[in-house]
Amino acid sequence: MTEFNAQAPLNRILLTGAAGGLGKVLRESLRPFARTLRLSDIAAISPEARPHEEIQLCDLADKQAVHDLVEGVDAIVHFGGVSVERPFEEILGPNICGIFHIYEAARRHGVKRVIFASSNHVIGFYRQDEVIDASAMRRPDSYYGLSKSYGEDMASFYFDRYGIETVSIRIGSSFPEAQNRRMLASWLSYDDLTQLIERGLFTPNVGHTIVYGASDNSKVWWDNRLANHLGYQPKDSSEQFRSKVEAQPLPPSDDPAMVYQGGAFVASGPFGDE
Repeated sequence: MTEFNAQAPLNRILLTGAAGGLGKVLRESLRPFARTLRLSDIAAISPEARPHEEIQLCDLADKQAVHDLVEGVDAIVHFGGVSVERPFEEILGPNICGIFHIYEAARRHGVKRVIFASSNHVIGFYRQDEVIDASAMRRPDSYYGLSKSYGEDMASFYFDRYGIETVSIRIGSSFPEAQNRRMLASWLSYDDLTQLIERGLFTPNVGHTIVYGASDNSKVWWDNRLANHLGYQPKDSSEQFRSKVEAQPLPPSDDPAMVYQGGAFVASGPFGDE
């Protein structure tokens, strides 16, 4: 395991997707890691910038706007883009063009560390009775999952070609609590997500590391042995929600949420068939 030492804050971290659900959480929890936190989204961000914050609205599909956004930052925590399954045309601009624009801007401005919010939907067609690690073949379950798979390829390419290091976090289900049976395995607490990002920012020599974002849940689908060098040690567990979740009616055994790791995403769409 690579030795991890908490370091002095970076000068400036860019957080994209700052108006989103996780972005609002990270706006608070990432503050100790940077002297200045630059917050960005296509949507309005509130409240207004506080001390040690900057707000810069940006459409990720706009290459020049992203270039301007990345200027002067030391690291990028990229949580921007469409975060649910949508028609491909709605995914294309923010998620696929957007990730290219982020890495091109990082290359041009000399940014050497990116934390990429990937997703469990990159491997969503594996069954819930399987345990996989980061070497498993990707099996995207949706257009959204495809966009995250593409983002991981972009991260790999920009490390091999330009030396930009990335930690791609395949986020499970990051909410205040586990809401259903599937989330008993996929739940990721906000504190554990923040720990993953901290490890991703400050662990040396990560290359392109893929790590599964789940807390210390008793039900396990994902083996993080290939990310051991990050030293990620989740502190929370979904067990505290088990009795509440198991009081819910049991879905049919063939419900995608009971069969596949990606849950309902495997059955969403197709779109536009009339």
